[in-house]
Amino acid sequence: MATLLRSALRPLRALGGRRGPAADVWLRGARHGAGLLYPGHLPTSPLQKALLAAGSAGMALYNPYRHDMVAVLGETTGYYALKFLRDQMRKDPEGAEILQKRPRISLSTLDLDKLRSLPEGSLGQEYLRFLDVNRVSPDTRAPTRFVDDEELAYVIQRYREVHDILHTLLGMPTNLLGEITVKWFEAVQTHLPMCILGALFGPIRLSAQSLQVLISELIPWAVQNGHRAPCVLNLYYERRWEQPLRALREELGITDAPMCMSGAWPRP
Repeated sequence: MATLLRSALRPLRALGGRRGPAADVWLRGARHGAGLLYPGHLPTSPLQKALLAAGSAGMALYNPYRHDMVAVLGETTGYYALKFLRDQMRKDPEGAEILQKRPRISLSTLDLDKLRSLPEGSLGQEYLRFLDVNRVSPDTRAPTRFVDDEELAYVIQRYREVHDILHTLLGMPTNLLGEITVKWFEAVQTHLPMCILGALFGPIRLSAQSLQVLISELIPWAVQNGHRAPCVLNLYYERRWEQPLRALREELGITDAPMCMSGAWPRP
């Protein structure tokens, strides 16, 4: 067993030795060395994936803010869900263009001055306000490592990079209650096992009062919106920064958040 664990953890040790922002991993189709499908790719066997999935699931459930473990869990368990998402994108003109052009969302690709100059209530300005108020950065999203398919690797990278945009669309903060609510929406939308696990087991850490609010108001709202909205990976958000957030929500069929979450991140 010790030998198996060392074998499974070897890719994680390699991961820990690699530095640099997620924007450095461009996920193009050319091979970069024997067995490597994209920069940063760490090939793993089915056994290694199973052990990594079990270990990362335990760590992620113990500490939902261990985004590195959440990332490993998503990559080692999400093959069929990623294929489903990839197929949804291929069927949609906007999604297919995203798959072809591979846009990235990072500090190196965002024009922050332009976003700040956009009209009040636009998607771009509201997204930037979300980042500022919640003190988060798109560069904190881990680059893909363990997905053994170049196109699916981009799909999960895209999902990670639009996660904060989904917070903006849904009006959810980055506290535990807001994250769990977004996970319920994402579980319906993506079918990713890590989203389903986060939605089901994340509430364990909530207080009784927050759990009651989640069950009675937030979960029904998130599930309804997740079913009603089209695939959120089919939106070329980089071309929609000027679109009013209210108009985009109406386009997607996303209703206002329950009153218990009104003013989720107040204006500075």
